[in-house]
Amino acid sequence: MLKCTDLEPILSVRHVTKRFGGLVALQDVSLDVSPGEVHAVVGENGAGKSTLMGVLAGFIVPEEGMAVSGASQIRFGEPLTMRNLGLSMVHQHFTLVPRFTVAENFALSSGAPVISRHMAHEVAKEAKAMAGDLGWSLDTDETVGSLSVGRRQRVEILKALLGGRKILVLDEPTAVLSPNEVEDLFDVLRRLKERGTAVVLIAHKLREVFSIADRVTVLRSGRAVGSCLVEDTSSTIVAEQMVGPRSSEPGPRASLESGEICLNVESIVVLGDQGNVAIDGVTLTVREGEIVGIGGVDGNGQVELAEALSGIRPIQSGKVTCASSVGYIPQDRRHDALALNLSVRDNLSVGMLRGPRANRGPFLNSALLGSLAQELIRTHQIKVVRDSLPVSSLSGGNQQKVVVARVLSQNPKLLVAVNPTRGLDFSATESVHEKIRVAAAGGAGVVLISTDTDELDALATQTRFLSRGRLTGSLLGDS
Repeated sequence: MLKCTDLEPILSVRHVTKRFGGLVALQDVSLDVSPGEVHAVVGENGAGKSTLMGVLAGFIVPEEGMAVSGASQIRFGEPLTMRNLGLSMVHQHFTLVPRFTVAENFALSSGAPVISRHMAHEVAKEAKAMAGDLGWSLDTDETVGSLSVGRRQRVEILKALLGGRKILVLDEPTAVLSPNEVEDLFDVLRRLKERGTAVVLIAHKLREVFSIADRVTVLRSGRAVGSCLVEDTSSTIVAEQMVGPRSSEPGPRASLESGEICLNVESIVVLGDQGNVAIDGVTLTVREGEIVGIGGVDGNGQVELAEALSGIRPIQSGKVTCASSVGYIPQDRRHDALALNLSVRDNLSVGMLRGPRANRGPFLNSALLGSLAQELIRTHQIKVVRDSLPVSSLSGGNQQKVVVARVLSQNPKLLVAVNPTRGLDFSATESVHEKIRVAAAGGAGVVLISTDTDELDALATQTRFLSRGRLTGSLLGDS
């Protein structure tokens, strides 16, 4: 157990155990939330982090355990009680209404049975004052759907803090942010901490944890294996607590040996969803065995470029010539890559339906597809109780593993991947990176579009940057 230092908590959960059928999601877990402290909760995908936060927020009722605030014991499963205690949670997937204005979203979060214009105005006024206090600008008349991801997150955080909330729970808040937006968020968390707000931060990137957190609790397979002050530990110790000893040897880079051209893009123009020019005259060549990285801040045409290269989005002018088989790992797994109500097996099997043995006349070969799905679950270490459960029952990281496993199982000659490790812990990230390297070593050309500069440094044989729909720069990786 890591060294632990006691602080006076404002909220505690003690000896919590939660089961989902035969899966033990949490086993005898305790957590203290203290004022003026950023408390990071880390662990692999499926370690129990989101379940613990659900218990803390009152959304999930455990079989065992207790919650305490001061001298009072609190009943589990009562979100309103936790809200009245000053706790609010910002989920990884935002809970905003895109067609509503910022002000309307603030008013909706108040829980009032009737929302009047006057009430929306007053709530928006409070939110504007709070935003100014935190150093943010805020236009409450804008529709949420028109905001960037980073600005939407600001709205979510302000919404969570309205009404004087003193405990802020953040579930993977940096997963969709650019490096500048991450630093902006951390500046705000430091200000909140100085004012006595308690912040519980679910995180994957240990570099970020050691940049912002005061305390870290490590979960592994549903158990708390350590809790201590950040200053009393190291990223190596925490990493080993999460997954065991790690090899420090980096994976090999893809070879820079020239292969056949598998993608040739000539001066393409691509429109966005609103009819704007999202990609403006991009030219790009990718050869077999190359991993061409494309960096930049989200919203500069990354998704439109990926969809154009994958044949999903039409091009207005120019020319794209690519390999016969293209694999696409989209940025938004929940909306663009998964059928959430279908089973894990069905989601994995979609990529196998064109195989020569997938059909028996007019019928699917269910036994074979089930066997192949099980093999992918094993090789990609997807944590699932049964493959017949809906894919929505998996953690976000394991959902991403399903997408990656399905795409790579088809052995594409060209792989287009957009932030393929977003939301994954570092162990799963390394696994995906290794599979991308193997695909490139096997002769696939890879276009890796990522906002994570560390990911580009680790994988890309050359890196360019996308800004306002144009590619700039060319930085060769180390061979």
